Amino acid sequence: MAGFLGVLSVLGLVVFLLWASGSPPGHTLAASGTVLPKASATYTATPTPTSTFPATPTPTPTSSPTATATPSPLPGLTRTRTASLTPSRTFTPSPTATPTATPTPLPTPDGSDRAHRVPILMYHYLSEPPEDADVYRLGLSTTPAEFESHLAFLRAEGYTSIDLYHLLDALTWGRPLPSRPIIITFDDGYRDNYDNAFPLLLEYGFTATFFVLTEPIDAGSERYLTWRQVEQMAAAGMGFEPHTKNHPDLRQKSKAFLVWEILGCAQTLEARLGRYPRFLAYPSGVYDDRVIEFLHEIHFWGAVTTRFGADHTWEGRFELRRVRISGGDDAAVLAAKLHWEPEPVPEGS
Repeated sequence: MAGFLGVLSVLGLVVFLLWASGSPPGHTLAASGTVLPKASATYTATPTPTSTFPATPTPTPTSSPTATATPSPLPGLTRTRTASLTPSRTFTPSPTATPTATPTPLPTPDGSDRAHRVPILMYHYLSEPPEDADVYRLGLSTTPAEFESHLAFLRAEGYTSIDLYHLLDALTWGRPLPSRPIIITFDDGYRDNYDNAFPLLLEYGFTATFFVLTEPIDAGSERYLTWRQVEQMAAAGMGFEPHTKNHPDLRQKSKAFLVWEILGCAQTLEARLGRYPRFLAYPSGVYDDRVIEFLHEIHFWGAVTTRFGADHTWEGRFELRRVRISGGDDAAVLAAKLHWEPEPVPEGS
């Protein structure tokens, strides 16, 4: 019996081996009888890099541009781009585009007390007044013929036109003055100043200072100068200073109001002419201590009034007197006004 069982065991083993040898290629049997994939002799767990990669990999370009990369500049603006992507502006803003942040302070006086007699003539309109002109328009109007007679007289008498800066230098540190100095000023900036006064000033060899209102010029009012005319006159040697934006009464006003009317006017002139102005003509000649204090804060050097007189001191530079020229004043009247003395102010007034 034992021999018979041994023979059966041998036969069973032979049958198993014969059946296994007929399994599909690449498969084997698991212990449970499931067919498993046959392991390949060439398969590895970690793939080997193919020969398409070079021996020395090329580094991946970074996002930073090279120092030699220079983008094309835009009109009016030059930029240099660095490797750190921090742009560096190399252009210089035009003085006509950006108002002066820190104006040059007043020249330091040398300690000497000086007084100079320099008539500052005050004109307004330079044209024939209209037929319906009121008393104010008549009083502020000088005809071209009258103005020409004034200039002819001044030239014949040896007067030389200077500006307020020259006067201040003379009061501050003793800058020499011509033998007969005179300052010619116009208030408000009317269009006839360009049409009639400007050609005569050039013809007779004089310069003048024009205290202008900038708001009517910005608005394009036909009664007032244009910015193109202002620039043309300035290029010919004429001076331009603020008369505020809108000609208001400056007394008892807030600082914000003074900033808008005075500093705003000055910055407009600076943007147009490239120079920060230093002198104000008080509208209607009225002001108070607060206005003078504000002028100091914005680095102004002086101001002109409508009070009559021709003698000036350094201490009185913010209350400079002028000689008003009224409608109908001929050369003889002008000659007399140049020698008039202001009436003394009563004590306690």
